[in-house]
Amino acid sequence: MTLTEKDYDMPHEKAWCPGCGHFTLQKVLRQALADLEIPNDNLVFVSGIGQAAKLPQYTKGHMFNGLHGRALPAAMAVKACNPNLTVIVDSGDGCSYGEGGNHFLAQMARNSNIVQIVHNNMIYGLTKGQASPTSPKGLVTPVQVNGVTNEPFNPLAVAIAMGATFVARVFAGNMEQTKEVIKQAIQHKGYALIDSFVPCVSMNKINTFKWYKENTYELESSHDKSNQQMAFARALETGKYPTGIFYQNTNKRTFVEESSAYKHNSSPLYERTLDFGKLQKLIDSKRF
Repeated sequence: MTLTEKDYDMPHEKAWCPGCGHFTLQKVLRQALADLEIPNDNLVFVSGIGQAAKLPQYTKGHMFNGLHGRALPAAMAVKACNPNLTVIVDSGDGCSYGEGGNHFLAQMARNSNIVQIVHNNMIYGLTKGQASPTSPKGLVTPVQVNGVTNEPFNPLAVAIAMGATFVARVFAGNMEQTKEVIKQAIQHKGYALIDSFVPCVSMNKINTFKWYKENTYELESSHDKSNQQMAFARALETGKYPTGIFYQNTNKRTFVEESSAYKHNSSPLYERTLDFGKLQKLIDSKRF
């Protein structure tokens, strides 16, 4: 049966503000899933806390919603237990780069075969609009009344420097490019980061849909995404933000491929029978 984006939609009301960029990103994501013909029962969404983290509740498939910033460890465990699943982490810039910052770094080192889509609206959109790690310097908020003084976190530069195997940025308003990048990220073998500019119409009146449209441009087709140094240089650009796939490495082994649990047995962990004798022997040895 041919799948369409409607096959991934949950019919209940979405608790997002009218005009919120999350609607656009959700629509594009569902289109990408339909194009790849990924069945709902083979799809797992994992999220933390925030407006962006509600997307899995509105998308038909399996889901796990955890603590703020703690989506990546849960996603890694899901993929390790059943490598045949398509696992997508979906959360905001605060959840992913603030509370979840250490997990973000660890995931790039482990290279789990999962996709992380970060709804980056440069603000905490759920908790009344205080500055997030990616908020621009000088932005005035109800908390930062004299303007943000921190340098904004650059997730792409960090990811490329850490050797993440797929690093991309999109603007949700550029729907065609966003869909294609999501499809390539899902098909990539290894950890894939998509930093997605998504306007917050209620809490961020500076970085609007119009602002993102005027301050982004697509990477040239000639961009060499296998060149890590070139990708890093492009990630540092701030006048206008390039979008597209900055870096991709298809030669690095994944977390599951490196795991001893799969060294001599390729069957998913959830299908295996637990040997209680070996477990008790391990406990008695105190080698843990």
